[in-house]
Amino acid sequence: MRRREIGKDKGLRFRMYLVMLALGGVYLFFVSFMMAIGIDIILVGVFAAIMLGVQYFASDKLVLMSMGAKIVSADEQPHLHSIVDRLVAQAEMPKPKIAVVDSDVPNAFATGRNPKNSVICVTTGIMDRLETSELEGVLGHELAHVKNRDVMVITLASFFATLAALLMRMLFWMSLFGGMGGRNRNGGSAMAAFMVAYLVSVLVYFLATLLILTLSRYREYAADRDGAMLTGRPSQLASALMKITGSISKIPTKDLRQMETANALCIVSALRGESIAGLFASHPPMRKRVERLQQLEQEMEN
Repeated sequence: MRRREIGKDKGLRFRMYLVMLALGGVYLFFVSFMMAIGIDIILVGVFAAIMLGVQYFASDKLVLMSMGAKIVSADEQPHLHSIVDRLVAQAEMPKPKIAVVDSDVPNAFATGRNPKNSVICVTTGIMDRLETSELEGVLGHELAHVKNRDVMVITLASFFATLAALLMRMLFWMSLFGGMGGRNRNGGSAMAAFMVAYLVSVLVYFLATLLILTLSRYREYAADRDGAMLTGRPSQLASALMKITGSISKIPTKDLRQMETANALCIVSALRGESIAGLFASHPPMRKRVERLQQLEQEMEN
């Protein structure tokens, strides 16, 4: 049975496009300004591209390695595979690899550069705590991330933020080791240019980071909606989110540290205090996520 068609969340899509447009404006200003004051950012840009290229093409392996995750076959985890098989058939998309992390922290995440090269990872903690329908909601959310190519979107959005960070560090070390041109008049002009370039790099990095985190929160909302549409049961995803949040609050901080490297990818943040971090949070407030899912449930019932 194919999922019911509900109107797209045009407001959410508009906000995502608006954030990406703002990122483009910040980056255009950054490049134009650096070129105007004579800073050669081509070499730094090459380094930034290499760094993000490695991250993009090896992100799945790096994250799984850092988490101690293991790719599992259908024989090892028939229940997980059967749920994913149903969902990918419904979504008409390639089946990702499935991995499991031996951790009591209930969480899940998706990684990979495209739907054909992706991995969905769950912890033993989330499998122990959720009912089958709730686990299906979580897996639907992660498949939505894969189908929407969120890893690629965030990686591309991060390019100039990475460039600004590299340039910021480079200018800082140059100032420490005599890269300002000495004490003569020309040296004073060079020092002023370096200082302005450094301050602009800091500002661009700060603004870009805020916009990227905003985009990440919007894409979580989109994955909630698309995943719930895929399963047809938004209430089950809402129930899963509340269970995960409640369980995480009771887990010792030392155990939560295992999830830090993949926290931005996880369905629920495992970091203490991110729920009150506001603009600096990678995930939306849980209350708003649940409210949106409840509203979607009502739309589908009507």
